[in-house]
Amino acid sequence: MRQTRLLPLIIATALFMENTDSTVIATSLPMIAQDLGEDPIALKLALTSYLVSLAIFIPISGWMADRFGARTIFRAAIGVFMVGSLACAGATSLEGFVIARFLQGMGGAMMVPVGRLVILRSVPRNQIVQALATLTIPALVGPVVGPPLGGFITTYWDWRWIFFINIPIGILGMVLATLHVPNIKEPDTPPLDYVGFLLSGFGLALLMLGFASGGRHLIPLSISIGCVVAGTICVALYIAHARRTPHPVLHLGLLRIPTFRISVVGGSLFRIGVGSIPFLLPLLLQIGFGLNPLQSGSLTFIAAAGALFMKTMAKKILEKTGFRLLLTVNAFIAAAFLAINGFFTDTTPYWFIMGALFIGGCFRSLQFTSLNAIAFAEISNRDMSYATSLSAVAQQLSLSLGVAIGASALEAATRFNGHATIQAADFGPAFWAVAIISGLSGFLFLGLHPHAGAEMSGHPVPKKKANATGVGGGMDAS
Repeated sequence: MRQTRLLPLIIATALFMENTDSTVIATSLPMIAQDLGEDPIALKLALTSYLVSLAIFIPISGWMADRFGARTIFRAAIGVFMVGSLACAGATSLEGFVIARFLQGMGGAMMVPVGRLVILRSVPRNQIVQALATLTIPALVGPVVGPPLGGFITTYWDWRWIFFINIPIGILGMVLATLHVPNIKEPDTPPLDYVGFLLSGFGLALLMLGFASGGRHLIPLSISIGCVVAGTICVALYIAHARRTPHPVLHLGLLRIPTFRISVVGGSLFRIGVGSIPFLLPLLLQIGFGLNPLQSGSLTFIAAAGALFMKTMAKKILEKTGFRLLLTVNAFIAAAFLAINGFFTDTTPYWFIMGALFIGGCFRSLQFTSLNAIAFAEISNRDMSYATSLSAVAQQLSLSLGVAIGASALEAATRFNGHATIQAADFGPAFWAVAIISGLSGFLFLGLHPHAGAEMSGHPVPKKKANATGVGGGMDAS
């Protein structure tokens, strides 16, 4: 029981560092762009390069943990993340900043998935929802303090100092991991699928580089299109390769499991909208409304406070509703609150903005907790590392797509409105576009069995129906 409580808190150190880093950067984007002499929209590359790096290296995180030990990889990942942070602080160009963020992503790719894998293999199934919620509660403190802290540092000092925040946090995480995280290994780890790793890595990187770089930033449009074409070919080759490989780096066969498939596909649609928020919202407040980074961060932190508040109630709500009802209804509600951001103007009262962001944060948090739990409802312990990797890759790709789609919609609205530079009126269509995509996920969640994941949610299953269908809780159906 002590380990059930302690492990999530230790792993949360890495999540705290990663989430603090991402939120302080989001708040500081306009100032970073100004200092580097770039269009603010060009900084989408800094966000997507990090997410692309995660997508490339997450697939081998499970294998690395199985082969070398979870504690060993977890500590090394924290070290790489800190080196990347120092490189970000020293960047003097957009290209250098993008490369430094990619290096950070290499560390982040190992930190969080490996930490989550430790929890999934160490905690009883009926306690996984609570353990995952406990994991994210300290981690959500990062997004609460990150925006105002990043805004304060950027406004009154220099944006480069925001990256030094990660150093003491990372050192603390490495010490706690050394003392308390078990060095879990698998005795019969299969050989690494190098061909699959190269095909998936190049494919995902080229696809996301093509999507993110479109729109006159860093590379010509023709090269962006070429990246998309080449990436698509690599991904197609990987799919063909994975079908005839006994131990593929991304185990696509897990998508045949209904709960896992719906969590990945529906969750990806939902996260596209959410992924655009850290990019669009600070730009709206600072470029559109003329707020400084501190004022912007003092508004946006409230969404994380709402997410933190909801984590304390997620388990009880799931017990009442079950996964299908909650994921379906909640997807539409969360998408509606995302769309509300598009109606903000410079005359909108701050109390209304903060209220909408707080409630929206609550519903998004509830959705993420439910998605992260049901994904593993029918996954065996042996397949946990494969499922963790595939699920995490899908998450990062969808978040990266959210940034790219949000930025593209913003650019399109700016051109359509005939504006030479971004104006507040250009943000509405961008928010509405990504909100529609998120809302579509609700229709996919309707495909879940009414009692799917009941063992994890604690939602009661009528005995007669459970006996008739055989769907009572995760492991029986796997």
